[in-house]
Amino acid sequence: MFTTKPRVDLSGVVAFDRDGALQETEEHARRTSRRGFLRASGLAVGGAAVAGSVLPGTALAAGTPKGDVAILNFALTLEYLETAFYAAALKQADLKGEHLRLARTVHAHEAAHVAALKKALGSAAVKKPSFDFGSAVASQGAFSSTAITLEDTGVQAYQGQTPFIRSNAIFKAAISIHPVEARHAAWIRNISGQAPAPDAFNPALTKAQVLAAVTGTGFIQ
Repeated sequence: MFTTKPRVDLSGVVAFDRDGALQETEEHARRTSRRGFLRASGLAVGGAAVAGSVLPGTALAAGTPKGDVAILNFALTLEYLETAFYAAALKQADLKGEHLRLARTVHAHEAAHVAALKKALGSAAVKKPSFDFGSAVASQGAFSSTAITLEDTGVQAYQGQTPFIRSNAIFKAAISIHPVEARHAAWIRNISGQAPAPDAFNPALTKAQVLAAVTGTGFIQ
């Protein structure tokens, strides 16, 4: 868990979601049934063909559904958070050995995710918030417990939103990031003495649950 008890308080969501992308994601998710997702998961979506791979380094095709843009912005905000966390930990947490190697590697991965998502979204990309990680990066132990929670949350966030993606290209892009986040989660758990894969099944998180966890940390200023 985090070094301070998370506050399950969504009062900061408005400030966090200045562009409204996260709220739009949830509204879109409510309107989209699993059956509709399965019908829409082909190359042609809403009359617009979305061909090829969105990530890395490719702009969104014209006609990309607004809900998909909102989901990418949701992912981008989480990637901003993770990138900033690892950058702060590398400066402040006095990491050693495998923890240092993990932080350097994962920071590079998260920064690559941010760059690819921003390039894909272009002018539609949400702005990077300001962060303050406080005691979460004050030591290697604090870093480890926070990294476990952030990585687990990231995995469950991608897992929870992916079924609502309508365009095939964006679905493939999200799926290419999701297993990397899962490997991060297993890696930090393993070197911290926890089971890398504790359960046979991994529950997804809704957007509201992710927002509660992220907002409750107090990391976003």
